[in-house]
Amino acid sequence: MLVNRRRSAFTLIEVLIVVIIMAVLAATIIPQFSSSTTDAKNSSLKFNLHTVRSQIELYKANHNGKYPTLANFKKQMTEKTDVNGTQTGELLYGPYIQGDIPANPFNGSNALVAVATPGQVPTGIVAGGAGWQYDESNGGFYPNNSEYYNQ
Repeated sequence: MLVNRRRSAFTLIEVLIVVIIMAVLAATIIPQFSSSTTDAKNSSLKFNLHTVRSQIELYKANHNGKYPTLANFKKQMTEKTDVNGTQTGELLYGPYIQGDIPANPFNGSNALVAVATPGQVPTGIVAGGAGWQYDESNGGFYPNNSEYYNQ
């Protein structure tokens, strides 16, 4: 008796077609995800800058026109202070930022470093991997990413 034995398997051509279709889909979808990631980081950066800058101005209004100092920035912004910006005496002001200074979304650091030239908008990254540049002479708060100084 003759039995019909057919194998049910994919041919090489069918497998190649599926692989090509998957490659085309991947080539069109993956760049969209990376663009979305950059857009999300930009939005987060703008939000963080707006929040910190507005709180620096509020600090200045409460402390007789003085900006937080670079050396004590974190304490002065995240803890209660007196009119002189210290944690002694009558602690009437602050905290201006709850928790910690937000991290720069592009490098993940929330550390601050002084601007290279006080009184001017930064023109380059300050070495050391800090997330932010701060100018205590005018309260300027900038991302430590050269592409984003105009934010």
